[in-house]
Amino acid sequence: MIGFEIEKAGIPVVQITAVPSASVMVGVSRILSGKTITNPFGDAELPPEREKELRRQYVMRALNLLQTKVEKSTLFTLDGVAQL
Repeated sequence: MIGFEIEKAGIPVVQITAVPSASVMVGVSRILSGKTITNPFGDAELPPEREKELRRQYVMRALNLLQTKVEKSTLFTLDGVAQL
């Protein structure tokens, strides 16, 4: 995955995915669990304004995670850290 290659170059990456196991397999350090495979950043069931806020939350969480030091692949959620 491209996230792993970018990290090898020394650039921190947060990969947002609904399939975190693939990111863990290749060794991406910061993985943010997305909503669904077809819509990792949003939720089509939400009204437009609430979905816009959800997308903003994903982007802000990812930006904050770029500053988080990790030693190995770590799976994050919007509100915490998940077990791998």
